[in-house]
Amino acid sequence: MGKIILCKSNEIESGSMKLVNVDGKQIVVANVGGNYFACDDTCTHSGASLSEGTIDGSTITCGWHGAKFDCTNGKLAEFPAKINDLKSYTVTKDVEDIFIEV
Repeated sequence: MGKIILCKSNEIESGSMKLVNVDGKQIVVANVGGNYFACDDTCTHSGASLSEGTIDGSTITCGWHGAKFDCTNGKLAEFPAKINDLKSYTVTKDVEDIFIEV
């Protein structure tokens, strides 16, 4: 398993998220109280970009139809229908760099 740098920690304020591209894959990185989490950016319901939605605590809400995912583990938190969870990734911070394990 290797690590790839996603961004600098100062690029994502606490309570916000950022879209990054890792080897052609869209990933959303979230800063939840100084802890960083990453999961696939594509909503499993209709394919919307989750980074264009909102984040409240660790819950990312899709801007298209309101599906809610827990960014700490990619699990579906709330939606009227059963849809797939997101793939989540292990994130580490080294001084000012945020890395993802692939």
